[in-house]
Amino acid sequence: MVFINEPRHPPGPPQGGNLKVDIPNAIPLNSKTGGHGKVMKHPEILVCDQTIREGMQYRGVVFTYDERLEILKFQESLGVDISQVAYPPAHETERNILHRLVHQAEEQKCRICIAGLGRALIRDVDQMIEAGSCEIQIHAVMADRSEDRWNVDAFLDGLNKVVNHVRSKIRNARIWVSILDVGRTDTRILEKCVQFLSRDLAVEIITLPDTSGIMAPNLLYNRISDIVALTKESNTRIGVHCHNDMGMATANTVLGAVAGASVIEVSALGIGERNGIGDLFLAGKALKEQGYGINLQTDNLEQFKAYYSYIDRLIRQKTGIGILTYNTPFFGESMQTHVAGTHGARSFGLEQGENWVLNVLCGKHLVKKYLEKNRIPYPVQLLPEIVDEIKNRSAFLGRSLSKEDILEIIQKIV
Repeated sequence: MVFINEPRHPPGPPQGGNLKVDIPNAIPLNSKTGGHGKVMKHPEILVCDQTIREGMQYRGVVFTYDERLEILKFQESLGVDISQVAYPPAHETERNILHRLVHQAEEQKCRICIAGLGRALIRDVDQMIEAGSCEIQIHAVMADRSEDRWNVDAFLDGLNKVVNHVRSKIRNARIWVSILDVGRTDTRILEKCVQFLSRDLAVEIITLPDTSGIMAPNLLYNRISDIVALTKESNTRIGVHCHNDMGMATANTVLGAVAGASVIEVSALGIGERNGIGDLFLAGKALKEQGYGINLQTDNLEQFKAYYSYIDRLIRQKTGIGILTYNTPFFGESMQTHVAGTHGARSFGLEQGENWVLNVLCGKHLVKKYLEKNRIPYPVQLLPEIVDEIKNRSAFLGRSLSKEDILEIIQKIV
């Protein structure tokens, strides 16, 4: 949960609810020992769930302490490695919540690491340090800048001062530097900055957000591959944080990991600024099924459904509009709906259930499955005639048919 023998939160009694969740064989994030003294394997890909901090950039949503605590319980139970729970520079309540959640997680010996996010400023990192966090995540904007009209050395000097300040305060801090944004930053500047951070400062993680959400998967793959090649002689991990303006955030997240990134920043239902970021479950499932080492428990579908349903309820309460819809990938009801005749004859999709809908596109296999599922008796030899009548009536009415329509057709033919 925290780095062993390192400074923790300022003293004070724990506040708020209970975060404890029983996780068998939990894998802590420090590479050698965990909270129970076991020797553990370091995960190949770290998952940073930003549902809380990034989620508060979705339609102006604000999560209370208790709501964040509940979200953290879900994350802990699902094997999330890091939770970004607050933005301390914004307000004193954010600083207080970060402190309370760090303290609560430590008291309950949780596996998940608790992090805040701030700017690359000494006053911002001091707020995270004072809250007791050993995960120091900072961001710096480089987009739309070029070496011809910008003092790169001054920028790097500022990062140097902040990173060294953190290390003077916390001996074994894990420092993340996020460079905004990978799709609009001059390649020369980006590479110079990455080399400085990985080679000279040896920061633990450099994340490369496609903050504008403009990169196609192949372009992001190429960019991340080039950056990973620059850092192969160091211990610095590269991370990706992909926005969904073009509908490609989850695909970009997966391709970023395939390109060599070993940290993914994602959220439940992809909630986030504008159209959101990569989806926690989808990205994790796609990578895990390709053999990547990842702690996320993507096989625990019931818990993921509960987590996503909880986020949907919160968003619906706060904005009046839910985010878990009929067409949500994997968890939406549309995943169970089959209409075309070909889909009745073969198994397609992820087989999460079957909801057969009959219209002019149906075929005998799909009609047979529909009748059997709804326990509607029919003469087998009349199935072709039944199918023809269903098609004719659907075409005439301009819609799919209800169960009552089907019963009427069966009665008429028989």
